[in-house]
Amino acid sequence: MAKKTEDIEVRTIAVLVDNEPGVLARVIGLFSGRGYNIESLTVTEVDPREKFSRITIVTSGTPQILEQIKAQLDRLVPVQRVSDLSLDGPSVERELALVKVAGAGEKRVESLRIADIFRARVVDSSHDHFTFEMTGKSDKLDVFIDLMQPLGLVDVSRTGVVAISRGPAGL
Repeated sequence: MAKKTEDIEVRTIAVLVDNEPGVLARVIGLFSGRGYNIESLTVTEVDPREKFSRITIVTSGTPQILEQIKAQLDRLVPVQRVSDLSLDGPSVERELALVKVAGAGEKRVESLRIADIFRARVVDSSHDHFTFEMTGKSDKLDVFIDLMQPLGLVDVSRTGVVAISRGPAGL
């Protein structure tokens, strides 16, 4: 009898940690040591008074693997709280991208037209290039970048996903 394979899910996990040296390395070590993939990672201090930082991780795996990841994160000493934003209720996710496109003539006009449709802002320009700034869900940024490819895409820089739960409650 063939073994049934489980569907792979993508999850956004927010981790509140003590802001101290080595914490990020311990979290990343948990992922790399067990062969888990990190698709996006952002970290910043969110409470300077309490010295807490928030690590937002987008990862994927089977439901069992994802539950294992959350449980193992929760056991790390500097971790204060683990929240699965994909499951714990509604949340807001955004990513920032800077997209450089070089071109002239009709390609230049087309890149501006598409940028307008996607609400991307021009943050740098010359006679032969534009750099667009765009925020939104990751899949929206992916589509924009794909559309810029034939128009002269030169470079892309992305922040990674930041996310927060909706409503009055905190992490």
